[in-house]
Amino acid sequence: MASPGEHVVAVRRLAAAGDVEGLACRLADAVQSPPMLDHSSTRKMLACVAELTTPQRLELVERLSDRHDATPPSADDARYALLLLAIMAARGLDADPLPEERAARLAEFTGVSTVWHDHKRPDLLAEAEIAAGRTVPADAVAVMRRTAACTYPPDGLPALLRRLPDPPVNAGEEWSDDALATAALLGDPWPRLLRLAAAATAARPSPRWEKDARALIDRLGADAVQEKAVRWLGLAGRPRPVPFAPQEYGPDPNTLLDPFNANALRGLAWLLALLPPDPAITRALGALVDMSLRKVPGHGPRNPKLANAGVLALARCEGGSALGEIARLASRVTFRGTLKQLDLALEARAAALGLSREEVEELAVPAYGLTEVGLLRHEHGELAVRAGKTVLSWRNAAGKEVRGIPAAVRRDHPEEVAELKAAAKDIDRMLTAQAERLDRQFLARRQWAYEAWRERCLDHPLVGTLARRLLWTVDGRSCGYAEGQLRTLAGAPVPAGSTVELWHPVDREPAEVVAWRDWLERHAITQPFKQAHREVYLLTDAERGTRTYSNRFAAHILRQHQFQSLAAVRGWTSKLRLAVDDCYPPAVRELPQWGLRAEFWIEGAGEDDLTESGSFRHLTTDQVRFHPLDEPVNQAYAGGGGYHHPSGGAPADGLPLDQVPALVLSEVLRDVDLFVGVASVGNDPAWQDGGPQGRYRDYWQSFGFGDLTQTAQGRRDLLSRLVPRLAIADRCSVEGRFLHVRGDLHTYRIHLGSGNILISPHDRYLCIVPKSGPGTGYDGYLPFEGDRTLSLILSKALMLSRDREITDRTILSQL
Repeated sequence: MASPGEHVVAVRRLAAAGDVEGLACRLADAVQSPPMLDHSSTRKMLACVAELTTPQRLELVERLSDRHDATPPSADDARYALLLLAIMAARGLDADPLPEERAARLAEFTGVSTVWHDHKRPDLLAEAEIAAGRTVPADAVAVMRRTAACTYPPDGLPALLRRLPDPPVNAGEEWSDDALATAALLGDPWPRLLRLAAAATAARPSPRWEKDARALIDRLGADAVQEKAVRWLGLAGRPRPVPFAPQEYGPDPNTLLDPFNANALRGLAWLLALLPPDPAITRALGALVDMSLRKVPGHGPRNPKLANAGVLALARCEGGSALGEIARLASRVTFRGTLKQLDLALEARAAALGLSREEVEELAVPAYGLTEVGLLRHEHGELAVRAGKTVLSWRNAAGKEVRGIPAAVRRDHPEEVAELKAAAKDIDRMLTAQAERLDRQFLARRQWAYEAWRERCLDHPLVGTLARRLLWTVDGRSCGYAEGQLRTLAGAPVPAGSTVELWHPVDREPAEVVAWRDWLERHAITQPFKQAHREVYLLTDAERGTRTYSNRFAAHILRQHQFQSLAAVRGWTSKLRLAVDDCYPPAVRELPQWGLRAEFWIEGAGEDDLTESGSFRHLTTDQVRFHPLDEPVNQAYAGGGGYHHPSGGAPADGLPLDQVPALVLSEVLRDVDLFVGVASVGNDPAWQDGGPQGRYRDYWQSFGFGDLTQTAQGRRDLLSRLVPRLAIADRCSVEGRFLHVRGDLHTYRIHLGSGNILISPHDRYLCIVPKSGPGTGYDGYLPFEGDRTLSLILSKALMLSRDREITDRTILSQL
C-alpha cells in the first residue's frame, strides 16, 4: 500500500501529464481509507486538481462519478469517499455530481446526534447542495450545528453554517418543535426572535444583542414574549420526541441538550430578564437552572453554561421573587461554577442594600401570597403548609370541602387554579431549601436580634412553618413554639429578649435533651431536621489517644458519586477521583466562622472497577482532621498510598482534637457519619456477594449487621419509644442492634444501621430492595424528617409482621 507522500507525488505527475483517467484511479485509491479524506496529503492532491484546465476537471468529476456508480453497494465507505471526491473536484465548476446520491446521504443524518468520522462529511454535501441551488435538509443542518459545537469541528464548518440561517433552532426537542411551529404559524418577527436567541453564544449579552432584543420585545409585546419564552423554557429538558440513535462511546446523547438549542435557551433567559418582573419568570428561570445542573451519567451536569445564564438573568430581574429564587438556588446548588455566580449575585445585592449576606438570604424568602404562617385562604378553598408540605383544599358552591377541584372552579377560574398549583410547587421547593439553610446555621454561629428573628423566622409566613417546629434559645433560655407562643419546657411563656440562637444538644444535660424530646412528642411536632434527636459526637478515649485525628469512620467503602453529591449538599468540597497519575486533596469543609478547616481523608478503591470516564466507582475512607484555615491542605495520590504534605514529607498534623470546639467536632463527625451511613456499599442489598471479585464480602457483612454508629444508636433509642405505640407492638421488640419482628411465617431481625434483614433462627439473609421515590416509606408520626433508613425499617417491619399477605414474588421466593 502506497504512503500518503507517494500518493501526492503520483498525483502531481499525473496532473502535470494531463492523465485524467490515471488521476481518477490514483485519487480513488488514495482516499479509500476514511481518515485519508481530511488528511493534509489529500489537500495537496486537490490543490493539484485545481490547477487542471476546466475541461480536464469536468472530465475528472465525470470519471469519479462513474467509478462511484460502478462500485458495489456493499463497499459503502468507498462509494462515500468517491462521492465526496467528486464534490471537492467540482468546486467552482458548473457541475452537479451525483445529486441523487447526495440527497440520499443527507437523508441519513436524520436521528444522528453528531458526526465524528471524516467520511461522513455533511458540510461537503451541504456545500454541493447550496452550489446547485437546493435547500439543505433541516436534519443535516442540525447535525452540522451540533458537530460544530464539539471540541474539534471540521475546518470551514462554522463559516458554512453562517450561510444556513434556517431553521432558526434545531427541531427534535419538545421546546424547539413548539417554537418552530409557533414561528411558522405567527410569522415574522418570531423567527427573528428565535435567531436572535440562538445567537446568544457569549457569557452575557452584548449591548448590540440587548438593543435588538428590546426592539423585538417592543414590536411583539412584553406579555407575548413572556408567555412564549416561559412556555419554551418549561419544555426544555424533556425527552426527545424522536430519540437519537445510540452511540458507542460517550454519554447517551438523548440525555443531553442540543448545544445549538442550548444557546437559544440562554437567549430566551436573557430576554426574560428584560421584561417587567413576574413570579412566572422567576419560576421559569429557577427551573431552568435546576434542569441544566441535573447530572447525566458519564457527563456530569447537563449544561452548566445554561445554568449560569439562568443565574445571570435572575440577577438582572427586579423584585423580591427573583432574589428569593437566587437564595433558594444558593442553598441547593452544588456545582461550583454556578454556585460562584449565585454567591456573587447575593453579595452584590447585599452590598447594594448595605446588609450582610445572611440577612439578604433571609429577607429574600418570599411569602408566596401566604397571609398567615403557613396559610393562604382563597375564594374556593385554601393552601396550607402542614408538616413541611403544601396541601391544597377546595370548596364547592355550597361551601363544603371536597377532595378535587370542583368542575365549576376549574372551568371558570383556570388562571387562579394554575397559579395556586404553581405556588404550591414553589413553596415545597423553597421549604426544602430553607430547612437546609437553617440546618447550616449551627456551624455558621448565627445569632439574631430578637425583633429581626421574629419577623424573618418565627412569624414569616413561609419560614415560620419551619421555625415554629424548631427549638431556640432566647437570651440563653431554651424554648419551643406551642399553643400560639414561645414556651419553656414547663410551659411558661417566654418574653421578648435581645439575642436568639438555634438550640443544640451538644452543650445540654442529657435530662434536658430527653425532656425536649418528650415535649415534641407531646405536642405532635415533627421537626424539619434532627435537632432534639440530633446525634452528638463527643471525644472518645481512642481519639484522645490518636490526639490529632479521628479514626472513627475509617476503613469504609463508599460509592464515590453518591458520596460526592452528599458532600456537596453538606457544604464540603471534594474532587471526583480519577484513575490517573495525579494528587488530590481530601474532602474539605471550611469553617471560616471558627477559623478552621475539616479534612476527611479518602482515596480511590479498585483500579479494576472504574466508570467509562475513568473515575473510581468506590472510595476508601480514613482519618478526619482539623487544621487552621490558612494551613496548606494535605494531599494523596488518586489510587492510594497515604496522604502527605503538598511540599512532600509527612502530612501536617493539625489541631489536637481536644482543642476543637465541641459543636464543631460533633457537627463535622455527624456529616462524616451521614456520608458513611448513606454511601457505604454495606447498606446496599445488591452487594451481598461482596462486589468485584467478592473482595468486600467481609466488609459488607460487618457493616450490614455489625456495631451501630452514633446515628444508628439514636435510631435504636427512638424506636424503643415508638415501637410500643405501633399497631404491631405485640410483634416487635428492640434488642441490641436489631428490631425483631414476629411474622406468621418467620421471625425477622432488621439491623438498625443498614436496614438489612436476617430470617431467624438460621440468620438467612432476606433481600428487599426498597423502591425509590416518595410514598415508599413509613407514613406514621416521626419526630423529625430526613431519616430515610428509619422510615424504611418501620415500613419493612409493618410488611414482615403480615408476611402471609406479601405478594411480591421476589420476596416470597426467599421466605
